[in-house]
Amino acid sequence: MKIPFEGKEIWFLTGSQDLYGEETLAQVAEQSQTVAAALDGAADVPIRIVWKPVLKDRDAIRRAALEANADESCLGVVVWMHTFSPAKMWILGLDALTKPMLHLHTQANVELPWADIDMDFMNLNQAAHGDREFGYIATRLGARRKTVVGHATTPAVQVKVGTWARAAAGWDAMQHLSLARFGDNMRNVAVTEGDKTEAELRLGVSVNTWAVNDLVAAVDAATEADVDALVAEYDELYDVAPELGPDGERRDSLRYGARIELGMRSFLEAGGFEAFTTNFEDLGGLRQLPGLAVQRLMADGYGFGAEGDWKTAILVRAAKVMGHGLPGGASLMEDYTYELTPGKEKILGAHMLEICPSLTTSRPRLEIHPLGIGGREDPVRLVFDTDPGDGVVVAMSDLRERFRLVANVVDVVPGDAELPHLPVARAVWVPRPDLATSAECWLTAGAAHHTVLTTALGLEVFEDLAEIAAVELAVIDAATTSRGFTRELRWNAAYHRLAQGL
Repeated sequence: MKIPFEGKEIWFLTGSQDLYGEETLAQVAEQSQTVAAALDGAADVPIRIVWKPVLKDRDAIRRAALEANADESCLGVVVWMHTFSPAKMWILGLDALTKPMLHLHTQANVELPWADIDMDFMNLNQAAHGDREFGYIATRLGARRKTVVGHATTPAVQVKVGTWARAAAGWDAMQHLSLARFGDNMRNVAVTEGDKTEAELRLGVSVNTWAVNDLVAAVDAATEADVDALVAEYDELYDVAPELGPDGERRDSLRYGARIELGMRSFLEAGGFEAFTTNFEDLGGLRQLPGLAVQRLMADGYGFGAEGDWKTAILVRAAKVMGHGLPGGASLMEDYTYELTPGKEKILGAHMLEICPSLTTSRPRLEIHPLGIGGREDPVRLVFDTDPGDGVVVAMSDLRERFRLVANVVDVVPGDAELPHLPVARAVWVPRPDLATSAECWLTAGAAHHTVLTTALGLEVFEDLAEIAAVELAVIDAATTSRGFTRELRWNAAYHRLAQGL
């Protein structure tokens, strides 16, 4: 799959005006290029920052906005008022801009040269009030934005800019995402339902369905030579159970699992899909429920949702893009069962087969076991424990008139004991602030049981993504109380209904 940030860029727009003369404007251009270069060279900013000529009048500002909108490589804009850029000049540009925006409140110098400050210095370095002028008009126009304050060379500033850039990349990925549903969703399950038309309008995602037997045709078309090569790759990468090994009595099941992967991969690549769903109730001519194939495709960056859950597939794909290049991973996840011993409360998450191996740095085991549902042959799958560390669990729910994201900050931990009889990949986590409060708030919010678990991303990137997308985000973290969370949901409901207009 194509590298998510390849060929993408963020434009750096600097505001000024003609009042100060050419000499001052030349200094503005030089210093703003230095600021842009500091961000572009920062390790924590994963996307190229491209400086654009200083904007001095409303026509140039509007043109810059329209050019950003039209440029497929532009993920968003960073704006900075180096000097005093009268904000009425920005009205048409801000009204026209559809790309994500970050307002950087900074200045060229870190320290003030106290002994040398004169009026020329003051005229050149006016961002302290120039950005306040910009902030006013952006607020008056209701322009969605992230505001970051501090010098561009400061690591904390670079981290925030980089986090927002990742969110902008996630939004861009959603705007261009085509999602293939192999069959329909699981019967009688509420949370996997949703308005696909509204999803395309609000999120840009195109969600459509293909018959499972269209996939079967691709699976059957895989050549024996390609199957041989892929099975050899499995032997090299994983600890293969003896019965699946070269001389194992169930080697053919592994070969069919490889055939499913080859067919799925060719189908998705041919259709330009970057996310997909499957459903164990709708397998057509497939001999196995896809397990290994789904795990490996997710590891390569595809979004996935089980039981036809296309909303979770969208989240997984967005998390894959936003977390590109970071340690950790992202996967479909499901809250399965609890440890409720007082003082030891935690959640055991898993799914039937499809947990992404990007969640571990260990060498997964490749095994085969009965599934008990689906009415097909025993499927092959990778088995492992998720690495301990910080994590975020995020779900998307369709609330009729809008989508709601719910995010819970969690600590992924080792299990209290080994799980020798659980033949699937899994994760164990302690939700913040505690299991009782987390679960009560999760249920109150109507959050889904299918989620994306990411150990690569923190909460802030989802806050930025929700702001860019104008989607509700309800957060459960260490500071959450049940009373406060319930009150926040009521406020959110009123706000989002009013924000949509009549």
